[in-house]
Amino acid sequence: MRHRNLHTALRAFADDAAAALGADVAQGAEVPFELEETGAARRRPALYCYRPLTGAFIRERLGTLARLETYAPAAQALREVAGLDGYLRARGEPRVPRDPRDLSDAALRVFLDRLFDGSSDFALTNERFDRAYGELEGALDDGHTPVVTLVVGLPGLRIGSPEVQLPDGITLAVADSVPGAPHDAAWLAAPGDEPNVLAVLTLADAVAADGAPARLRRLVRALRLYDAGAVGLAPVAWARLDAGAWQLVDLQGGSPTRPGAPLDLTPAQEDELRAFVSLTARRMPRGGELAWALRRFDLAFERGDAAEALTDLLLALRALLEPEGPESGLLADRLAVLCAADEERDALADRIEAAVALERAIVAGLAPPASGVEDVVDELTEHLRALLGDALCGHLDTDLVKAADALRGTQAPPMEEPAEPPLFS
Repeated sequence: MRHRNLHTALRAFADDAAAALGADVAQGAEVPFELEETGAARRRPALYCYRPLTGAFIRERLGTLARLETYAPAAQALREVAGLDGYLRARGEPRVPRDPRDLSDAALRVFLDRLFDGSSDFALTNERFDRAYGELEGALDDGHTPVVTLVVGLPGLRIGSPEVQLPDGITLAVADSVPGAPHDAAWLAAPGDEPNVLAVLTLADAVAADGAPARLRRLVRALRLYDAGAVGLAPVAWARLDAGAWQLVDLQGGSPTRPGAPLDLTPAQEDELRAFVSLTARRMPRGGELAWALRRFDLAFERGDAAEALTDLLLALRALLEPEGPESGLLADRLAVLCAADEERDALADRIEAAVALERAIVAGLAPPASGVEDVVDELTEHLRALLGDALCGHLDTDLVKAADALRGTQAPPMEEPAEPPLFS
């Protein structure tokens, strides 16, 4: 047995999965069947048998199985080994995922298919487990697993500790604490005369490395949402296999940032940041108004022109708070009720209306040179950061219009008493 931890984790998950699937069958769930020809001698009628389609039955219950306590340890154990792509191809899977998590999920599904192949009651025997596990372990890569290390600069970030461990296999590190790190990684796009903090990823294989740029962009977004600071991502990274030569990795421009004060991360904030990064990664939307506003939030940081950033920020806020359209004039009041104390709401609403007017003047080419657009952008960025962060962390309803209108309703003046009806009509 080459992978004892994997064997233990899969056996525990297999026991729980067998109990869950067997309970469904005992409660009346039916395993679908197909009619299969078994072959027949010449001039004799063909013989048929019913074959249970356990794979289809399992796929319908993947959501339930994923909630078993033993699922996550089994998936993690699979992510720590190499060769899952070969296992899936050997089992005839038409599509092999590239993301490590999707890859381990697919491998667990196929493993269950093989484990209970031909069974209609999902009774787990040692023989069944040994056969399915032997197929899996036999497909895994033997011997040394090469390690891919990737480093990239994060301009605009300062940390108070030599290293900060984050979720998703990422470490933030000051440049001189990463042995052998390329000199250019510390200085490319660095603001001023301070070297960049480096993001260091240790990856299991090249498949995981393909997803590294997306992971880095998610990290930069989380840092920008966490606190104020002009954090960016360098346009290129460096990667190497084991102790080999460093090779450039194109990050397609990275994520530049407009000039501004850096984000200073103190040691006291590290636990909070870890929790924030983990929570926002799990709750990051893939579509809808919130996802669109997050992209505009990113773009506002990347604009070299503050006037363009102003439009990005207002577009994001309108998507979240003014679906009726700008002509409704509801943005200022809704933003003020969510982002300001009672006594400050009128002043904030006035500033938001002034920001909208400033945008119109910029578009028309009528804004004066000293329009103060940078200060307006800084304030809108803070309000948008607060709304997005609270929505992602669950402190605010993701339907921000509903949340704002509920608060506005509590501030509405009391209604006048209706007039007495006439005695005679």
